[in-house]
Amino acid sequence: MLLDAKNIRKSYTLPGQSPIPILKGINLSVKPGEMLTVIGASGSGKTTLLNLLGTLDTPDSGELLFEDSSLFSNGRYLFSRKELAAFRNKKIGFVFQFHHLLSDFSAVENVALPEFIATGKLPAAKKRAESLLAELGLKNRFDHLPSELSGGEQQRVAIARSIMNNPRLILADEPSGNLDSRNSRMLYELMADLCRERQTSFIIVTHNEEYAAMADRCLHMQDGQLHECMDSSELFS
Repeated sequence: MLLDAKNIRKSYTLPGQSPIPILKGINLSVKPGEMLTVIGASGSGKTTLLNLLGTLDTPDSGELLFEDSSLFSNGRYLFSRKELAAFRNKKIGFVFQFHHLLSDFSAVENVALPEFIATGKLPAAKKRAESLLAELGLKNRFDHLPSELSGGEQQRVAIARSIMNNPRLILADEPSGNLDSRNSRMLYELMADLCRERQTSFIIVTHNEEYAAMADRCLHMQDGQLHECMDSSELFS
């Protein structure tokens, strides 16, 4: 198994209030090369779940394993912040709704950044970034700044960046939220192709019922827990 989350719990506390439980014992297993979608109402905890699976936030309790190695157990991470950052850089890619591209960096420079951080070798990183951008249909956009790219192009740059270090898992939070229907479908088809061709696992949070159904599995977040999607009538209840 690539990823195992066991009885993950998370609450948030506002000043002067009792803790508000968000995740109430999440159990989730992800196989290598599997594409999962997570749907549910706004505020149901989907983004919180992605942040915990990506080690960007800390669970209150539970266990998190990656490739059978425990990352979090007994209320604490088993690695330092520096070690977790190196783990994310190598093993996990992130795609966000608003791209989070660096505005002063070209498409190639944005994509090259993860490998440059890992190796310190910029020329090799830029060469690989150019290869990935060309693979994703952006051969004529290498030197363009994010402001010079369309929304769909920006998101393809973000995906190229997410796969730069050949991660085993990509976490995508509403990746098509700012795209029109045509570009949204192209984006999901692209992610499905990458999942199949590279055996990279995807966990994608989405509000779109049609795209949720394109995955190997659809999970419904409700009342702080995950359930297998049964039919379209309950997807966003």
